[in-house]
Amino acid sequence: MFQTFEVTSTPEQGPARLAALREAIKAAGLDGFIVPRADAHQGEYVAPCDARLEWLTGFTGSAGFCAVLPDVAGVFIDGRYRVQVRSQIDLGAFTPVNWPEVKLADWLIEHLPGGGTVGFDPWLHTVDEIATLRDKLATKGIVLRAVDNLIDPLWSNRPAAPSDPFFVYPPELAGEEAADKRARLGKALTEAGQTAAVLTLPDSIAWLLNIRGRDTERNPVPQAFAILHTDGRCDLFASPGKADHLADHLGPDVAQHPASDFLSHLTTLMGPVRLDPKSAPQILADTLGDRMVKGEDPCVLPKARKNPTEIAGSREAHLRDGAAMVRFLAWLDAEAPKGGLTEISVVTTLEGFRRETNVLQDISFETICGAGSNGAIVHYRVTTATDRPVRTGELLLVDSGGQYLDGTTDITRTVIVGHPTAEHCDAYTRVLQGMIAISRARFPKGVAGQHLDSLARFPLWTAGMDYDHGTGHGVGVYLSVHEGPQRISRLSDTPLEAGMILSNEPGYYREGAFGIRIENLIVVTDAPKGVDDRKMLAFDTLTWVPMDRRLIDLALLSPAERDWIDGYHADTMRLIGPRVEGAALDWLKAATAPL
Repeated sequence: MFQTFEVTSTPEQGPARLAALREAIKAAGLDGFIVPRADAHQGEYVAPCDARLEWLTGFTGSAGFCAVLPDVAGVFIDGRYRVQVRSQIDLGAFTPVNWPEVKLADWLIEHLPGGGTVGFDPWLHTVDEIATLRDKLATKGIVLRAVDNLIDPLWSNRPAAPSDPFFVYPPELAGEEAADKRARLGKALTEAGQTAAVLTLPDSIAWLLNIRGRDTERNPVPQAFAILHTDGRCDLFASPGKADHLADHLGPDVAQHPASDFLSHLTTLMGPVRLDPKSAPQILADTLGDRMVKGEDPCVLPKARKNPTEIAGSREAHLRDGAAMVRFLAWLDAEAPKGGLTEISVVTTLEGFRRETNVLQDISFETICGAGSNGAIVHYRVTTATDRPVRTGELLLVDSGGQYLDGTTDITRTVIVGHPTAEHCDAYTRVLQGMIAISRARFPKGVAGQHLDSLARFPLWTAGMDYDHGTGHGVGVYLSVHEGPQRISRLSDTPLEAGMILSNEPGYYREGAFGIRIENLIVVTDAPKGVDDRKMLAFDTLTWVPMDRRLIDLALLSPAERDWIDGYHADTMRLIGPRVEGAALDWLKAATAPL
């Protein structure tokens, strides 16, 4: 069922809530307070009870934070949300700040020239984040102070914490028994000279213990904390009733404790204890003290390197999802020119096609469906207030995905309703060329996403165009649709490894006019060695759904690019054709015809 994304802080409420927060800041003896989007687990998606940034400002994006001072409240947002934020916050009360171009430390120094004390909730900020901020602010006489959260006492109707129980993810889908994972990672801790590792990321705990949860919308992760020991034993900390029924699955080597006992349990550990400073909350470092050693969450890379079972499941999930997408696009092509469709009707219908598979667990994120100028809002979420008609002569951008037990999908297609303009075709073709360049890439072992990112941008750069988001993010297997550490981005220095699943999604956005994004999921695979016996890697495509041939400017394509498109469409017909019939099959045949 389609759900609009409700905003819990209206423009009228924002200033009143900001005023109340400023009173609380003053009463606490502070000069400011930081309100992040994050929860204690640092996930991209938060439960309604943790949506403090939205409650205060009205901004619903998946990244950002607000710094509140006596005379100014800056809402820090990246390039994906610079159009959206201006439509959601009260611009008389809050000031958008372009981040990360403007660093929080520099902003605080500018607005607190005489120094001061800024409060933060140590559960909601990572160790690295606080260390970096504290060091820079200290040079200008600004002190960071850990305090109890100042928002929570003001939030009178705050939703209850999630209460749904966790559930088992079977080993025939996971591809490995949980006990074997724990033993393997425990041995690695021993080899590193560490006694234990503290786990705070829900998807890490889900992967390690072969469990899933329903604590955040669209991502089947369990909100919990855990401690992994060198002998493979594990302590799991969760709210009562969340995992009690999983004792048989977890086995005798996984001890369950109330979440409220987590900090006290940390005080009993003998060091050195591994804590990931990029994702663990500051309060855990404060509790462990000198027993802590910094190190990456031991689950992150093993989880990212999908095993053969997970890859096979993902391939099947994408074929199933591809057939649903083809049915949807065939319907859209027939109905949109008639008029009468709106963004909400498109989103509702697309979800219906996925649910007709009878195995969809959930959509993998709120569908992005931007018609015309709304397509230029990178992470646009339609509401009843913004619902726009799908008009002839305009582009329609649809970014969506499904959560299936055997895989998580994420696909974007941009289509034209009616006839495109030359401007549409030029921009679309350049975006498509960038997507093809990543798809065809062959690269040595050790190459990271930052080394490949420019391949996707080069066709746009030659025309003086670009996009303000990464080219690709990691994707889980019936887990988070955005998964680290692998990315294709200027910022990503994590070497790509065989088994990693990523998105490949260049785009172009012209504010007030249109947006274009084309996205497939790809998996890193071994490639034939180079002439000097160098280890090489490449990408295999997982997503099989036609591109809009009407938007392709053939004059811009090289022969190799034309061959890639024709080959992709031939494979799409071969793989998806047997899964559709009737009007959808007729549409697919036309959509995959050679250029």
